[in-house]
Amino acid sequence: MERISKGRFEQIFSVWGGNRILVLGDVMLDEYLWGSVSRISPEAPVPVVEIVTESVKLGGAANVALNVKALGDDPVLVGVIGEDRNGERMMSALSEGRIEGHGIFVDNPRMTTTKTRVIAHNQQVVRADKENTDEISEELTDKIMRFVEKKIADISGVIISDYGKGMITHRLLSRLIKLCRQNRILVAVDPKDTHFMNYREVSLVTPNHHEAGFVYGKRIRNDDILKEVGWGLLERLNVEALLITRGEKGMSLFEADRTLTHFPTRAREVYDVTGAGDTVISAFTCAVAAKANFREATLISNHAAGLVVAEIGTAQAGKEELMKDLEDFINSNG
Repeated sequence: MERISKGRFEQIFSVWGGNRILVLGDVMLDEYLWGSVSRISPEAPVPVVEIVTESVKLGGAANVALNVKALGDDPVLVGVIGEDRNGERMMSALSEGRIEGHGIFVDNPRMTTTKTRVIAHNQQVVRADKENTDEISEELTDKIMRFVEKKIADISGVIISDYGKGMITHRLLSRLIKLCRQNRILVAVDPKDTHFMNYREVSLVTPNHHEAGFVYGKRIRNDDILKEVGWGLLERLNVEALLITRGEKGMSLFEADRTLTHFPTRAREVYDVTGAGDTVISAFTCAVAAKANFREATLISNHAAGLVVAEIGTAQAGKEELMKDLEDFINSNG
């Protein structure tokens, strides 16, 4: 279904925006050190980067929240940081992005997950990570669930952003999924392959083709293997839908009613796929909150992804930009 009528487009976007979307997962701080190289170190055969400027961006689940915000909905971000300088910088960045930090919990002595990239002449020289991937405690899980339970009545959709940094535990998932099913709330998961089977009975899982093939145990080389992997994972997980993102080949949506729909890529030019998965799951969830069905939501998220991969670094597709892109598509396709 790489088509949508003008009537449905107008109907969906007439109620799009203002919904509260719970984003729960591993929040990260992306730190960038920008500089130039003019010599090689006398200590080792490595370049000496003279740092000129520094900047930070929100990453992980925090970038998902930024995407939701850019699309016009209200993210309720839930995550864990350390009691450290980078945790303070995280909270400042959230404030600058106009994202509430009431759902950010401090877990001492955990350190705030931080990825530091050294960039010289617009090329990444090295990346250094600071992180603690130990699972959060049962006590902290209880605190998080009490927060979620207070918010759940006003939530239109839930996004779980799992980067394997310790926030998404089996205990937390099982309680959250049960709560959402009781309240008939969509749960969309951006998965970590090592946790895959913990996502049973959510609404949607959005692996890329590498993750899906790895978990199933068969590399996706052609359409026949794609179908085997897609239907196999859908059955194992007992989910409503499985959306496999396939890079330049677009996306494939497997639904529980045995419907398979392919969506060719909408990207005109690809400069950077960083954060594209965050955009896909954000746009999908916002679309369903606006009463789109799964196929319509996939089409919309496919267009949103096509917009962000044309940008360098993590980027977000804005609601107005997305609407214009879809309008142009509808007009050009009659």
